[in-house]
Amino acid sequence: VQLQASGGGWVQAGGSLRLSCAASGRPISRYAMGWFRQAPGKEREFVAAIDWSGETTNYADSVKGRFTISRDNAKNTAYLQMNSLKPEDTAVYYCARSFRAEATSAGLFNYWGQGTLVTVSS
Repeated sequence: VQLQASGGGWVQAGGSLRLSCAASGRPISRYAMGWFRQAPGKEREFVAAIDWSGETTNYADSVKGRFTISRDNAKNTAYLQMNSLKPEDTAVYYCARSFRAEATSAGLFNYWGQGTLVTVSS
C-alpha cells in the first residue's frame, strides 16, 4: 500500500485546510485510517482516526471540535478537514493505514504516507 498525503500549506491562524490521503496498491475499506503529526523538536502525536466503516471517529483533545476526519472507500481516500487552525497546529501531518478495522495507537498502523507540511502563522 502506498499512501500519498496532500493539501498542506501555509495558512493564517483561524483559517482552514483540507488534507487528503490517497491510497494505492490495496484498498483501505477494511481498515482504520489515521492522521498523526510531528512538530519540530517534538515527538509524533495522534491527531484523529476513523474506523473501517466511517462510523466511529476519535480525536486528540487538542483538535476536538476543530478537525474532522472522514473517508471515501470508493475513492480509496481519507481526509482531514482542519478548521480554526492555530499556530500550535504547525507540523508535518502523516496519514496512515492500520492492519485492524479500528485503531488509534500509532503501533497499530503499518502503512504510512510521506507527510505534508502545515504551517499556521499567528
